[in-house]
Amino acid sequence: MELKVDPKARGLIFDIDGTLADTMPVHYRSWQLVAERYGFDYPESLFYRLSGMPTGDIISYINEHQRMDLNPKEVVRAKNEAYLALNGSIRVIGPVFKIVEENYGKLPMALGTGEYREIALINIRITGLDRYFDKIVTADDVTRSKPDPETFLKCAELINVPPAFCQVFEDGGAGLEAARRAGMIVTDVRPFIRNQNSA
Repeated sequence: MELKVDPKARGLIFDIDGTLADTMPVHYRSWQLVAERYGFDYPESLFYRLSGMPTGDIISYINEHQRMDLNPKEVVRAKNEAYLALNGSIRVIGPVFKIVEENYGKLPMALGTGEYREIALINIRITGLDRYFDKIVTADDVTRSKPDPETFLKCAELINVPPAFCQVFEDGGAGLEAARRAGMIVTDVRPFIRNQNSA
């Protein structure tokens, strides 16, 4: 089974974390450091369930569901600092990156992430993805994050392709829902990358 571009697609949109860049293990380790420091629980099952959600929204979720009173700005800063201290080992995810390489210069492409711009730009620079992408929508560019379709609809605007002809490559539940709600061609990359090593 190979990851493919849909014949109807005129533009490609990619999530970054867990889709194009193997950042999820680093994100999980940094969350564990922050959870220990601030005294909340963030098990792996919840981490993957909330993947794609901006860090500040995750803190609000934890406050609500664990009766915490965490300061979102402070914890976001701590999480980002922990992540940046660990992120030197990030690599691209082979099967998805192959789609980027094969279609670079042929189809317009954009990145749509729930990550903050500062971290997203560091991730794409570390992995060399900045060579392929100059159109990016981050948590700083939207008022409503995934699963709201705003991120991907803004990507479609940036590449000037109607939503129905945009193919979204995603690994997170919130992102897949956002792509569906945007009326786009939805590709869940998880079955294609589960047993693959990063390239």
